[in-house]
Amino acid sequence: MTDRETPGRGRTPEARGIEPAAPEEFGLTQVWWGDGKGKTTATLGMAFRAAGHGYRVHVLQFMKGGADSVEDVRGEYNAIAAMPGVSYENLGHYGWHAMNDGTDERDHEAEAAAGFERARTLLEATVEADLSTPFDLDADPEAGVHMLVLDEILYAADRGLVEPESVLELIEDKPDNLELVLSGSHAQPEYLIEAADLVTNVRKEKHPIEAGQRARKGTEY
Repeated sequence: MTDRETPGRGRTPEARGIEPAAPEEFGLTQVWWGDGKGKTTATLGMAFRAAGHGYRVHVLQFMKGGADSVEDVRGEYNAIAAMPGVSYENLGHYGWHAMNDGTDERDHEAEAAAGFERARTLLEATVEADLSTPFDLDADPEAGVHMLVLDEILYAADRGLVEPESVLELIEDKPDNLELVLSGSHAQPEYLIEAADLVTNVRKEKHPIEAGQRARKGTEY
């Protein structure tokens, strides 16, 4: 076996301090969809991995609602606040569009529109920034980010709150070295298959909700 075939040349990885850095191979568009649990979990895990290398990451969440069993706090927000290099915004509110859960549909529509405009602003900022250089880990995301996660934007597109064509325009307009991550949707986003570089279907085989299990702190929120 050659050194090339041996990850780390056989060394055990060790944790190191996080210093601002710039990725050498970012620039893909990722799509995470499916009826299984774990789309946001997977994308946030990747965001933390990137931040662990000193890259600047921003997470923008659309319509991140929840059932009445979900408290008004999310573990990922607390973790992000403690992690250098990652920031987040939530431009949705508790409850889901078109679910008859007592929330105002007009609020969902207005917040999704505001979320898309914010996504456009952040993407335009990355066009102006030099993504080949490190960014301050606590800088405003408008100063530039190496990875932009648009969580649940595909659900917003499914429900007509964001135009699918507009989502495609985000991909077309992004700079070559921005890693763009889109998640959400139980339905396959056919309009993104050709434009995306990575498409992952998070498929459900079995889910405890089918047996009456409610959302649990630490796993679902």
